[in-house]
Order: sequence, then structure tokens, then C-alpha cells
Amino acid sequence: MCDLRRPAAGGMMDLAYVCEWEKWSKSTHCPSVPLACAWSCRNLIAFTMDLRSDDQDLTRMIHILDTEHPWDLHSIPSDHREAITCLEWDQSGSRLLSADADGQIKCWSMADHLANSWESSVGSLVEGDPIVALSWLHNGVKLALHVEKSGASSFGEKFSRVKFSPSLTLFGGKPMEGWIAVTVSGLVTVSLLKPSGQVLTSTESLCRLRGRVALADIAFTGGGNIVVATADGSSASPVQFYKVCVSVVSEKCRIDTEILPSLFMRCTTDLNRKDKFPAITHLKFLARDMSEQVLLCASSQTSSIVECWSLRKEGLPVNNIFQQISPVVGDKQPTILKWRILSATNDLDRVSAVALPKLPISLTNTDLKVASDTQFYPGLGLALAFHDGSVHIVHRLSLQTMAVFYSSATPRPVDEPAIKRPRTAGPAVHFKAMQLSWTSLALVGIDNQGKLSVLRLSPSMGHPLEVGLALRHLLFLLEYCMVTGYDWWDILLHVQPSMVQSLVEKLHEEYTRQTAALQQVLSTRILAMKASLCKLSPCTVTRVCDYHTKLFLIAISSTLKSLLRPHFLNTPDKSPGDRLTEICAKITDVDIDKVMINLKTEEFVLDMNTLQALQQLLQWVGDFVLYLLASLPNQGSLLRPGHSFLRDGTSLGMLRELMVVIRIWGLLKPSCLPVYTATSDTQDSMSLLFRLLTKLWICCRDEGPASEPDEALVDECCLLPSQLLIPSLDWLPASDGLVSRLQPKQPLRLQFGRAPTLPGSAATLQLDGLARAPGQPKIDHLRRLHLGACPTEECKACTRCGCVTMLKSPNRTTAVKQWEQRWIKNCLAVEVRGPDACVTSRAAGEAPAFVQLGPWPTHRPPGTPRSLDHPHPEDRL
Repeated sequence: MCDLRRPAAGGMMDLAYVCEWEKWSKSTHCPSVPLACAWSCRNLIAFTMDLRSDDQDLTRMIHILDTEHPWDLHSIPSDHREAITCLEWDQSGSRLLSADADGQIKCWSMADHLANSWESSVGSLVEGDPIVALSWLHNGVKLALHVEKSGASSFGEKFSRVKFSPSLTLFGGKPMEGWIAVTVSGLVTVSLLKPSGQVLTSTESLCRLRGRVALADIAFTGGGNIVVATADGSSASPVQFYKVCVSVVSEKCRIDTEILPSLFMRCTTDLNRKDKFPAITHLKFLARDMSEQVLLCASSQTSSIVECWSLRKEGLPVNNIFQQISPVVGDKQPTILKWRILSATNDLDRVSAVALPKLPISLTNTDLKVASDTQFYPGLGLALAFHDGSVHIVHRLSLQTMAVFYSSATPRPVDEPAIKRPRTAGPAVHFKAMQLSWTSLALVGIDNQGKLSVLRLSPSMGHPLEVGLALRHLLFLLEYCMVTGYDWWDILLHVQPSMVQSLVEKLHEEYTRQTAALQQVLSTRILAMKASLCKLSPCTVTRVCDYHTKLFLIAISSTLKSLLRPHFLNTPDKSPGDRLTEICAKITDVDIDKVMINLKTEEFVLDMNTLQALQQLLQWVGDFVLYLLASLPNQGSLLRPGHSFLRDGTSLGMLRELMVVIRIWGLLKPSCLPVYTATSDTQDSMSLLFRLLTKLWICCRDEGPASEPDEALVDECCLLPSQLLIPSLDWLPASDGLVSRLQPKQPLRLQFGRAPTLPGSAATLQLDGLARAPGQPKIDHLRRLHLGACPTEECKACTRCGCVTMLKSPNRTTAVKQWEQRWIKNCLAVEVRGPDACVTSRAAGEAPAFVQLGPWPTHRPPGTPRSLDHPHPEDRL
């Protein structure tokens, strides 16, 4: 038995922020209904709450928020006729399932990939049969984290692809999408999404003798089967397990079920406790892809007990008589599957909610003998909420306490006098629904008053929080997010300003150890990760500008090069873009016209309308080159944006290539050239800039040793402001997110639907290039178009970097569409290139990046959070 009442030494869990509803009157109080909550890999949180209108009608609402902007709540009238019982995100974090007590299941997807625009076009129905468990079918992608190999140099050793079969496959082995649900009457229903958009639905009984199912959960096996666990709510009854196989026969969905070994909770077999815990209130598999381990909680009106069970294969003893007749040889020993209890707790306060980890930690053994350095690693702990308001993080196998949080620490406004704070009276505030983030470093809870709380969970639970150990854990999880494409916001919660420099350096060091192919795949993702880290420290905030600009430069370079086509079909293996890079690297001449002579100009021929449509992007390249060269005399100032480019030979070479391309296109369409304001009408501005850029590039290119720019080059750059008007660049989109304001670990109190006045962050410092006037005209950061101070066009903004762009394209040119296609799903801050080679994740290409701005339809946030004391088995005691 483990004592959960004993706080773990060194365990750390603190409150990041609380978001609550506006005050409401008692006359509009909603009736009691269940509550559901789900946290996606993109750090979007969905939860349910009801809205009561003036005529007493109830609207079942689904609320979706981004953890970075929790006050920007998007409320969806779900059209569910009964209370919503289940919410489930898919593995991409862009689709959401909702199920209700009338048997209706709806699939919600993003409209135009906007996080605040949702629509439901497909679903299924088991009429009149409440849904008690819901899950997406497994797509066969499982990535294991090997904590014991966190010091290895290769990502392939730290994160390995586990052999795992999808629940159902199409022709060619592609996983078929769909969902599975369990109803209160013992039915299992499966819905399959065909590529044509049709839905195949089939419903079967879990067993011949149907009975009431009060609690259920769903897990998946490596062989492609599904395991369903059910309980009727009474601890005197067995917990039943069933194997479910799904197949498609003659264009119809077929479900086959098989009974697996069942178990009785240990507390019911103890004579002293036989009737002490009459109801099973929580039934959960430890993970969706771990059907061999299950967590059970039995409760009375005042207390609970938690047990962890494991399914093991055990040998059957064979009588000597039968051994003499047929001796057992080798592995032919008969075996049987049997549930064995791993651990159990002492009597606890009544459990109100359970949250399980999603991080796929790989353990060499599944018993209690876990290595000491991984025993308290994130992902090995699960959360238990109690009716006294406390939350315990316990080890998922031993149930040993790792950290404790008490809700009495709920923050109050700083200016509110202590004498005005209400005294606690009546039942304690406690969580009724909880979810852990995908890295297990954050926890969200909805309490019985409707407030949403986000808690930090220490990356080194149960151990003293040493800086070295914390950095090691955070770095390992950042690498995990880098290879999977998952959002890393919950990791940033734990990064202190003093850690930023070390994390960025170590992250870059680990990145350079990977193969060249993998580095190319992850090149933009690591830049976005570095940018988000550098926002957290005033010492590194200007690097955010450089990383953001480098992402934009890489995107422009790859897009413009992709427009080049070989003049003849039977050309060598190298593309025109590759030959351009090779020739520009070989020829170090400072004269741009001499470099052009070595290129096949017929490969650069484009349509005139296309060239004109690209002018804004070409103008940005020209302005950026001019700004960099003009800032060279001030290169010693680290506080100036663009500082890192002056020593980056790769980026300077990329700019040099683009200048050559722009020069060639200018011969075809002079109006597409960048426009400079020069003091002399006869001056060739592009030739001047290319000459100075080439001299700077020669000083730091990869082929030779790096050297300092000579005085002649610095003097020429000093004269640039007198020859050309230096443009003012919009370096960094304005972001009003929370994560940079949460670093002092002072919890914030927020309100849904009301933007807070937050204390300043490092990114708001008045540094060169970052200052913004209140009425400054806005710009489309992706198209580089000026929108004016009050844009009339509908726009969308990135939920991470704040990048603003128009929702609809003003240009129909093919080349511009190709550019805009890059930013339909993702922005610069979360740019991805799809699944990488060594570890595959289907979440990368589906991640939401934008929210719509402007006059979009909104729904008033419900002013009445419902009572959460719902008729659950634990409430019928």
C-alpha cells in the first residue's frame, strides 16, 4: 500500500493562471450536467459548458481556447440534444469528436485551418443510448521515448518508431480514419471515414449477455486490435475486458468481439473493506496504446482507494501424469492471461477526477523496479484530484506521491485587500475534469465553479530541482517536439530567462549531430523553436527578430528557386536552383553582371504578370540587404536586429543568389525590381549593394577562414545612408501571448472574453526595430503588403508569433498561390515540412496556426457555468 497523504520531498507543482467566467445571477444557474475536457497536441483545450437563455432553454456549448490566449474563447453551439459526455482530439490536434447522452457523435474540423472557426459535417448516431467512452481509431504511429538514452547523439536512438499496426488499413497499408464508442447498454459502435467522405457505421454488442455499462475505456494493441474495459459502477461486480476487431467486408464495416479475462478490485476481496467502497468511479487504461495496464478507483461518500493492475502471461502448472504422457518442450509451456495487481493506495479523500499522461515513455520493464533516474520523469506520473481541493501527481505504476497542489492558493488580484477576500464556506472547490498536456509538463482542470486552471508540473518530479537536471529534461522534450511537430508551449512554461542561452546552445549542438538529411528536414523547425525560447529573456529578445527573418528568407528563397524551370527536358540531374547556388558559390566576383553571364538566362524566363505579382517579396529582399549593409558599422551592438546575419555566410550567400535572380528578372520586367530612393539618378543601386554584399559574404563564407570586414568596406557602408534611404523594417509581429509574462511564476487571474492588461515582457522592450507607435499601419507579414492602420480586409493571425495576413488572396497569379499555399495551415513560427524520415508523426502537417481577425460571428460566452455535481456513479452513493 502507498500513502498518498504524504507529500513528496522536493515535489513541485504551481499555478500558472486561472481563467474564470463573468459574474452571474442565481436566477440563471444551469442544471447539473457532466463535464468533458480534452487537450490536443497543438495545445488547444476543448471543454463543455452550457448556456441558458432567457426562456430557460439550454444550449450545449463546446468551448475551444489556445493556452497562449485563454481569454480568446471560441464557443460553438454543438446542437447536441443531451449533455455532452465525451470529447476527444485526434492525433493531429485539428479535429475533435463530441458525444452526448443521446448517442449522437459529431466530428468537428477546422474551417480554413482556423483555430476559431469550426464546422461539423460528419457524425454517427446510436439513438437513445448514451455514450460512455469514445476514441479515434489508432493510425499505427507510435513513437517511444528512451529516457535512458537521452544522452545519445542520434535522435533515432532517443526516439524510436515502435512497430504498431493501425486499427484498420486501406489498400496499400494506409490507415483508415474513424472512431469507436461504447454505449451505456453494452454496445460498441464503429464509424469509418472513407476517402470519398462517406461514413461507414456498424454497431455490435460487446457480448451476448448485455448489461449496464456505467464506466468504460478504450485502448489499442500492437497487432491492430482494440481492447474495451467496462464496469457497471458497482465494486462488487467484475471489471470486464473485451477484444474488438474491426474489418471491412463487401463495403460494410464488420465488428467481431471476444471476451478477455476479467478482474475484481482487491478492496472487494478484503473482508475488512468489502463494503467500504461500494462504487467504481474511475476506470482508465494507463495509455491508449497500453492495454495491459489499467487504473481503477473505488469510492464511498467520503473516501476512495486507487489500484493499478497489469495483464500478464503466466504459465499453467502441468500435472506430472500429463508431463509423462506429453512432456513440455521448449516454449510449448501452456500459458494463460491473468490480471495481477501492481500497487494500491491507502484510504484517500474522495477522488473527483483523474488525468493520465500522453507521453510515450519507454521502460525496459513494467514492474516497480524502475531506474532511479527515470522514476520521476515527466510522463511517468498521473494526476488525481480530490474533493478537498488538492491535486496529487503519483507514479503511474507504484502510485507513490510525486507532487501535491492545494487549490487554496488560487490567486487574487494584487490590489484587492485581504479583508475583502471571502472566507471559504460550503464544499471545497475541486476539479471535476482534468487533462495533462502532451509532454506532461502542464495540467488543466475545470472545477465545480466553472473556472479553468492551468498548472505547471515540474520536469523533475520528486527530486530537488537542480538546474542541470531541469535543463536535461527540458532539452529532451524539446527534441521530442522537434521530431514530432507537436507544439512546445507547455515546455516554455518552465524555461527561466537564465536557462535560455544554455538551452539554445545545447539544442543547436544536438541538431548539428544529426545526419544532413534530417538536419534539412528540421532546419526551419529548430529556428522556430529558438525564436520562441529567445522571447523569454531580455538578453536574447533581439535574436527573435533574426530567427523570424531567417525563416522568412528561407521560405522566399525556396519558393523563388522553385519557379525556375530547365530550358530543355533532357537536362542534367541538378535543377536550375541547384546550379544557381553552385555557380554563385564558385564565382566570387563583386560585379553582378559578370555573375549573370555564367547562368543560362533562358531558365529564368517567367510570365510578366508573375514577375509583377512577386514585386513585394522582391522588394523585401532588396530592403533587407540595404538594412544589413547599413547596420554593418554598428555590428558591435547585440541589441540591433540583424546582428547574427553579419556573420552568417549561408544566409548572406542566399541573399546574394536572390539578388542575381532579381537582376535577371529586372531585365524582363523592370517594374518588378526593388524600388530605392537614391540621391543620384545615375546610381545603379543593385550593383552597389551586390558589390558590398559580396565583400561581406567573402569574409564569412564556409570555404575559407572567417575574417573581419576591412575598413574600406565599413567606410562604404557608412556612406550608404547618404546615398540611399534606409527602410524601416517591420521586424517582429506583435504577440500578446502569456508565456513570456509567466516567467516570474506569479499566477495570473484572467477572465473569458476580456483581454487582460498584462505586465510587460522582454519582447516589449524599446529596442531598435521593435518599438511600435499606437497608430502604426499594419502589414501583411507574409505577402508584405501594407494594410493601413484600420484594415478593411478580413485577416488571420498566428496564435504563436502574432503574424498577420489576409484571409483571402488579392492575387490570382499561380506563383503567388504557390507562395500562399505554404501558409494555409502553418505560419513562420510553426512552419513544418511534413513527417521526417526517422520518426513519423501525422500531427506535423495538420497543426492549426491561425485565428481569424475582424468581423467574424461570435457567441457570447456563457455567463453561467453549470454545476458540475453530475449524476455519476460516484454521486449515487
